[in-house]
Amino acid sequence: MAANPATLPRLRVNADRLWNSLMRLAAIGATEKGGVRRLALTDLDRQGRDLVTGWLRDAGCTISVDAIGNVFALRPGRRDAPPVAVGSHIDTQPSGGKFDGNYGVLAGLEVLRTLEDAGIVTERPLTVAIWTNEEGTRFTPVMMGSGVYAGAFTLEHCLAQRDLDGVSVGDALAAIGYDGRATPPAFAAYFEPHIEQGPVLEREGIVVGAVEGALGQRWFDAVVTGQDAHAGPTPIEMRRDALLAAAELVLEVRRIAQAHPDYARGTVGQMRVSPNSRNVIPGRVDFTVDFRNARAETLDAMCADLQRSAADVARRHGVDVALTEVVHFPPCAFDPVLVGSIERLAAELGHSVRRLASGAGHDAVYVARTCPTAMIFVPCDGGISHNEIENARPEHLAAGADVLLHAMLEAAR
Repeated sequence: MAANPATLPRLRVNADRLWNSLMRLAAIGATEKGGVRRLALTDLDRQGRDLVTGWLRDAGCTISVDAIGNVFALRPGRRDAPPVAVGSHIDTQPSGGKFDGNYGVLAGLEVLRTLEDAGIVTERPLTVAIWTNEEGTRFTPVMMGSGVYAGAFTLEHCLAQRDLDGVSVGDALAAIGYDGRATPPAFAAYFEPHIEQGPVLEREGIVVGAVEGALGQRWFDAVVTGQDAHAGPTPIEMRRDALLAAAELVLEVRRIAQAHPDYARGTVGQMRVSPNSRNVIPGRVDFTVDFRNARAETLDAMCADLQRSAADVARRHGVDVALTEVVHFPPCAFDPVLVGSIERLAAELGHSVRRLASGAGHDAVYVARTCPTAMIFVPCDGGISHNEIENARPEHLAAGADVLLHAMLEAAR
């Protein structure tokens, strides 16, 4: 039946049903510490997919699967038109949590269930998408299914990727029965709810984040080459200490991040020292640099600053510094109309809201190449994610799903 516009502002999701669905899905691959281990394209992934697609069928959807295993659940609208979509993933990290990815899929399911309960038919169809291998733990690249959907990777390349046991993506899809043949739908708009995976919302007491975009990323492998030498006989002023030079560059990475605007981030996450002996001056250090920023121009400026710092450190310490770029994801700006809609609707529903950027990659980053896209963040305890203790409050999850419900209704009407 048609919806009465006067009733829509009062429409809310069923918070208990959303929470119970999250807990039932989390039981598949549950770990002793309260987390979830459900790696992409394993039998546990199949069980999770089967459970969620069964729920989606019960909510009035037809299910299709494309050649990379992405699942699309379609709820018809009055018009035969591109659907308004919501989605995320249900594969997890090896020691993952209950909410990363799973919340986005099940919030979409809860929206459809709420519309079914209210007897509401939208003008445009609605779709819930379950993207394949977002985490990239068993197979690379990360965000594989959405990347194939958006044309970032070829289907053939991804089907040929193998895990540590030599099993290919194509064979794994066939083994779990999700090697589909359907043509994926083009979306009119796409939303992705997610836990923040960071501490900002919780620290500021904010319930909803209207995500303006995802930070661009530029990663470098750095190699500092000096000279191995005996720690006793070699005078300080005659040393070519690779570790000392690398330590200065680690501090420079932090300085550069603090000196630049637009959500700048700078991290050194790995370091290998050679020969790694107590009484030998290190002759070589390998380490990684991870720069992130919301604007391409600022990200480029950060990288240029690093190059200058590396040249200065090399000159002063008598070492060689080589920087090799290994990853470059440009910043992703989400659709300003949809971001504004999320911000406005959150306030109208009585929730505190602020704009922020996503520091992590999400399927929405690739989907944004194909249609207007936005993300909705809700807090997670301590900002902790990719961890078995990952947690979120039921009322926050329901608040994000309520915002999603009304954002999808606006886009679909």
